[in-house]
Amino acid sequence: MASTAKKILIVLTSHDQLGDTGEKTGFWLEELAAPYYVFKDAEAELTLASPKGGQPPLDPKSSAPDSQTDDTRRFEADPEATTALANTVKLSEVNAQDYDAIFYPGGHGPLWDLVSDEKSIDLIEAFWSAGKPVSAVCHAPIVLAHTKAADGSPLVKGRTVTGFTNEEEDAVGLTNIVPLLVEDTMKDRGAQFSKVEPFQPHAVQDGKLITGQNPASSAAVARKVLEAFEA
Repeated sequence: MASTAKKILIVLTSHDQLGDTGEKTGFWLEELAAPYYVFKDAEAELTLASPKGGQPPLDPKSSAPDSQTDDTRRFEADPEATTALANTVKLSEVNAQDYDAIFYPGGHGPLWDLVSDEKSIDLIEAFWSAGKPVSAVCHAPIVLAHTKAADGSPLVKGRTVTGFTNEEEDAVGLTNIVPLLVEDTMKDRGAQFSKVEPFQPHAVQDGKLITGQNPASSAAVARKVLEAFEA
C-alpha cells in the first residue's frame, strides 16, 4: 500500500572538480544505481536531492565500460530514474520530518561539498535524533565528519563505521589529491573503523548507522537500511 511505503532521501554531491587536477569528479554511478533499485524494488518512495539541485555531476569514470554493472545499465535505461536524477531537489528545501531514512552515495565529490554542508549536517543530526536510519557508502561516510550526537560529541564516536579505506585511496592514486581521507577522518572522530580487503563488499551497521566500504558494498548498505526499518 502506498500509504505505508517508506520514504527515503538520497543525497548526492554537487561538486565536480577533482581538486586542482583539471579532472572531473562527482558521484559514483553504481553507488546510486544499486541502492536505488534495492529501495525501488522494495516499493520505497525515493527523493533525490543535492546542494545545488538539478543534475548532479557524475564521475565520468563511473560510467566507463569497465565500471558498468547490471544496475548502472538498468538505471541509465530507466526514464523515471534519469529524470529524477536530472531534477534533484535543492537540499535547502528538504525537511527531515518528511522522510524515514537518509542515504548518501559516494564518489569523491562529497569530500569537497557535503562534508561541510550545514544543511546536510543538520539533516543527518535530525534523522539521527529521531531514530531514523542514516546511511552512506564509500567516500560518503565523510558526511558524518562534523555531525554531533545529542551530547555534543562526534556522532561516530565509539561507533563502528566503514568507508573508502586508505589502501583503496592509494590504489586509485588520489591520496595526495583529496582534502580528507575517509578512514583517517573517522578514526580522528573516535569511530571504530572496520574494513576488509580493498574493493571487497563490506557493509556495517551500528544501530541505525549503516555504512559501506566501497562501490561493491552499495547494495548491501541499502538492504541493511530496509532491515533497520524492521528493527
